[in-house]
Amino acid sequence: MADSAHPKYRAPALEKGLAVLELLAGAREPMSLNVISKHLKRSVSELFRMIQVLEFRGYLEISSSGEGYVLSNKLFALGMTRAPLRNLHDAALPVMHRLAERIGQSCHLGIASADQMVIVARVEAPGDLGFSVRIGYRRSLIDSTSGLVLYAFQPELVRAEWKARLSGSVRRRDWVALERRGHAARQAGFVRADSHAVQGVVDLSAPVTQSGSVAAALTIPYVKTVRSLSIEETVGLVVQAAQEISSELGGKRPIESAHDLLEK
Repeated sequence: MADSAHPKYRAPALEKGLAVLELLAGAREPMSLNVISKHLKRSVSELFRMIQVLEFRGYLEISSSGEGYVLSNKLFALGMTRAPLRNLHDAALPVMHRLAERIGQSCHLGIASADQMVIVARVEAPGDLGFSVRIGYRRSLIDSTSGLVLYAFQPELVRAEWKARLSGSVRRRDWVALERRGHAARQAGFVRADSHAVQGVVDLSAPVTQSGSVAAALTIPYVKTVRSLSIEETVGLVVQAAQEISSELGGKRPIESAHDLLEK
């Protein structure tokens, strides 16, 4: 069996293209050709044609600010054609639409992708007011409410693998805090936390399970309005919706009502 660090066959052009895509996938802001060149330690002339082709094929695009390149949604769209994601999407959307109508808030579904959480589905809040997160939005798993749910509710062996892979990139005390929050989440059955990104928004999130593992996090970016349900009522409905999606996926049987959860 070939050593994975030294593949039997090389395709330098393909490797350069993949390196560009992987770099931009983890970038928090647009990157110019010069910046990409410095990060990949390759010359501008070496990357120029590659980036032009990736842009022509629709994988890259110039940012709205015109300050550099960003990934388009093409890779995301291709990923969504995979059967597991398509099944998740199909099972979740009807439930998410009913949930949004009932609570008057938007909701979104996040999955794990390497060391990040990525949004793969969303439903806007009904009416004229609401806060939502765009499809394709990414954030560090250890720095997001959805990421906490994706980690905290995994089986112990999966959490151990994630810890070995992710904990080296954060300070020890931050990882200890993450573990403490994860334990509290498992005790409660959901996560309630102030948004990491927007003041005044409270994230309410619950796990969607499939085959004994967490497939996704269903999250409400809760905004208090004169017509909104209470946070307590909303939490119960989010957990109920997450378990309903899990049931559709062959995971966990949904609770009978939100009242059951609140009575625990």
